[in-house]
Amino acid sequence: MGKPKHMTNKQNPFAKKKRNNKEKAAEPPVRRDKPYESIVLENESFEAYYKHQQICGSDAEWDQFMAHMRRNLPVTFRITGSKAQAQLLLKLIKEDFFEEYFRAVKELRKEEPDALVEPPRCLEWYPREMAWQLELSRKDIRRSEPLFKLHNFLISETSSGYISRQEAVSMIPPLVLGVEPHHKVLDMCAAPGSKTAQLIESLHAGDGGTIPSGFVMANDVDNNRCYMLVHQAKRLNSPCFVVTNGDSSTFPAMQYTKDDGTVSPLKFDRVLCDVPCSGDGTLRKNADIWNKWNLAQASNLHGLQYRILKRGAELLEVGGKLVYSTCSLNPIENEAVLHHLLKESDDSLEIVECSGALPTLKYSTGLTYWEPASKDLTFYKSFEEVPESQRTVLRPGMFPPPKEEAVNRYHLDRCLRILPHQQNTGGFFVALLEKKKPLPWETVTAVVGADGQESSETAIVEPPQKKTKYMRGFKEDPFVFFDEKEEVFDSLNKFFQLNADFEPRNLLTRCKVGKKKNVYFCSSIVRDIVQLNEKRIKMINLGVKSFVRCATRNIECDFRLASEGLANVNAYIGSQRRVMVQKQDLIALLSCTDPTRPPEISSLTTETQKNLQGVASGSCVLECMVEDVKLATVGWKGAMSLRAYVDQYDTVHMLRLLGGDLTKFEKNKFQDKRDAVEAQEDDEQEANDDMAADDANSATVQEESNE
Repeated sequence: MGKPKHMTNKQNPFAKKKRNNKEKAAEPPVRRDKPYESIVLENESFEAYYKHQQICGSDAEWDQFMAHMRRNLPVTFRITGSKAQAQLLLKLIKEDFFEEYFRAVKELRKEEPDALVEPPRCLEWYPREMAWQLELSRKDIRRSEPLFKLHNFLISETSSGYISRQEAVSMIPPLVLGVEPHHKVLDMCAAPGSKTAQLIESLHAGDGGTIPSGFVMANDVDNNRCYMLVHQAKRLNSPCFVVTNGDSSTFPAMQYTKDDGTVSPLKFDRVLCDVPCSGDGTLRKNADIWNKWNLAQASNLHGLQYRILKRGAELLEVGGKLVYSTCSLNPIENEAVLHHLLKESDDSLEIVECSGALPTLKYSTGLTYWEPASKDLTFYKSFEEVPESQRTVLRPGMFPPPKEEAVNRYHLDRCLRILPHQQNTGGFFVALLEKKKPLPWETVTAVVGADGQESSETAIVEPPQKKTKYMRGFKEDPFVFFDEKEEVFDSLNKFFQLNADFEPRNLLTRCKVGKKKNVYFCSSIVRDIVQLNEKRIKMINLGVKSFVRCATRNIECDFRLASEGLANVNAYIGSQRRVMVQKQDLIALLSCTDPTRPPEISSLTTETQKNLQGVASGSCVLECMVEDVKLATVGWKGAMSLRAYVDQYDTVHMLRLLGGDLTKFEKNKFQDKRDAVEAQEDDEQEANDDMAADDANSATVQEESNE
């Protein structure tokens, strides 16, 4: 008997992909035919196309452009501006880090005694000296022993969320967008998440311990890349952040509850459209593109880029701002996409000046004329010139407007083109749009609020949704929010003396039945959006782990504080669960790497011992003043001991701020390899000695038996 018709030759694509990945994992890795360094950094079509489009102003500038495209990209990083300790870390970086940098680079280049060591360069266009560029490549830092301390610094501070390694030009879109703590923000194509992290930092820039009233929603169409996004943003521990998994070109209409209690369409104040692109601006770090580059990529992506931009504009509030950006140099993916939408929007959208947010940044203005071309580099001045055979590839929306309209009506010259030779970066394109009025195809209706006042409301266009036959990716655990009768909250509230402003409904778990192991915390607006829209789109991640169940006996509460969520719940915790500790005591607590032997309370300073009196055993907040900055971390008070609950990277970060000894945490992988080789040689020598001894013993026994 055959399979029913609806089951014949059908497989779950996700399960099939999982099986294929499992089979691939079992195969030995395929080695490259050529070493990476042997890739020829040339592509005749690339050069011919961009020379024709005149992206550089002169032949001399073109030569500079091409020379930089063939060089390694320098390393850049930024200090997380939303963290209270940012200025303190900046001071330490300038004093200690730069001194180590000069020493290490001199040692690295000792065979070039006359070589000039270029100092770390502050990116002046980034606010408050929070972004820096090192004239070293990623390969230099990873593979050079003199730089191992620098490498360790970048890894530990990145992992603890206090710096972010990010390409310089990638930092530009979030700066231009101008996110403020009250904004509702959508990042449409967010993975891998470096720009998302920057948006979160801007949302929390007010800091001061208060939770922003706005939020960042980060979306990506790829389920696996969503988890990369979670990993990247998790370091910032924001309760105002949610990750969704959906097609950004058909992103669903959502709802939220206004301050007056009415449920309304969710329109965003800020939207980032950092769309998928051909990526030829990244040639300096992705050398494989030299061999693969062709014009078909840009032509194929134009339609998708337009649809994402259009959907972003539909989700944008009137008066809101949207950034469109790519790491491509191609006008078909940049100015043509913008013109395509602007032409249809009847002046609802306008490209506005954004260079003022980036003082000292060198850039070229947007192109006002370009010529689309076929894959064989045949250029066309108008769509009428395109032969029938090419009209499915080259579309009318790819062609430029008349030159006077390009500037006077569409303001394409306000776009920013950042070229590699202008300040030793990658290539990038960015434009800032403002929504002046509803789009021609949007519906505006009059609504009456809970206060009786009438106002206009723009409905969100509902895009056609593709029918999915299966749930893409993993099935997520549910988001289960506390209700007013939650018993766990009573225990937390009593032990940690949470103040009256704490909203228990913002706590959630990821299980509907059984004991609650981890308790997460999110902001009120994130809870509201999740509860109203959970069935509209797949939610991947939200909330910050704030309380963790522990098995310790004789403690009034079954939960301890989680270090990840301390910054969010700290302001609500009562004074009886706080302990001010002296600097030398906190260094001692952090330096203890044996969890079974925490420091005895009697070994701490008299002042700290005094502050511990009257504090019941269990989880607590340890506080310490360093140069007018209050450091706070999670601690545990035992009957006779005190310990800090901090992971390795946060431990290293705090010890760095406190001036503690980091020697035991420094890893020199080069020395470790040498030690491993020496140990192996010793083992081999010992084995050889044993074999020689055995042979000698055998010979002696043989001689004795012969006698």
